[in-house]
Amino acid sequence: MTHRMSRRARVLCASLGAGMLIPLVAATAPAAAATPAVSCTSGKAGLAAKLKKDITAALSGRKGTVAVGLYDRSTNTTCSLRSTNAYDSASVVKVTVLATLLWDAKKHNRYLTSREVSLTTAMITKSDNDATSALWKQLGLTKIKGFLSAAGMTRTKPGANGYWGLTQINVQDEQKLLKLITAKNSVLSDNSRAYTLKLMGKVVSSQRWGTPAGAPSGVSVHVKNGWLQRATHGWRIHSVGTFNGRGHDYMITVLTQDNSTMSYGVTTIQNVAKAIHKDLVPTTVGTKAFVPTSRPQEAVPAVPES
Repeated sequence: MTHRMSRRARVLCASLGAGMLIPLVAATAPAAAATPAVSCTSGKAGLAAKLKKDITAALSGRKGTVAVGLYDRSTNTTCSLRSTNAYDSASVVKVTVLATLLWDAKKHNRYLTSREVSLTTAMITKSDNDATSALWKQLGLTKIKGFLSAAGMTRTKPGANGYWGLTQINVQDEQKLLKLITAKNSVLSDNSRAYTLKLMGKVVSSQRWGTPAGAPSGVSVHVKNGWLQRATHGWRIHSVGTFNGRGHDYMITVLTQDNSTMSYGVTTIQNVAKAIHKDLVPTTVGTKAFVPTSRPQEAVPAVPES
């Protein structure tokens, strides 16, 4: 039996056929652009080249998609890799939620309430999701977007419908945020910055993995991590940290996805962190790698509250 095809169906088939040819054409075309390379600059002779080499080596053979950011005020050193690539934030966004609350409180010349102190403490030190959902709802998207604008975090897109864990973040904006909480500025008050660092310095031991790995003794550590598994891109594993001491004042952001397991992503981040700490603050004693003592609660996106 013969079936007549409508003009629309013929056009659709032709389009699909053309689309199926694309991989074949691409195979005979010139090779695609090389994988993005780590880029570093520094005011200290030889440091940029060493960091570029060692971060690249730390990522050698690692699967997944990794973005890296480093800034050290003391030596005017920066490193970046995929700095504008977007990732689902998972719990890393909780630092932004805290900063938004503090920014808004400053605008209204008020202190945090006892309830807000309790919620922010649980949100940062234990990565409590319910506390985050409550603060996200309290603030609302208008205030969150207002803070992002004030902070110059123009590429960060808040998650819709209450799903704060699906906020789109990138290394460039996370580094801007870390700079704000570690130096005097007009966006966050000195008390707000001190409060944020205090909470990030008291994260429970099971969540002090990631960027603190390899941090030498004598260097203060402030960290917030995120972890989330989804059907696409596997595990998202992220870590942001600030470090001060031994003559250095630096911050590290590592965002990853397409990890087969949470542990695999953690290891990737820690390999990068160890290389950075070693190059910035050479030492042979006092280093240690933070690893989870138990599997922490997954930072799944918040379910919208009715």
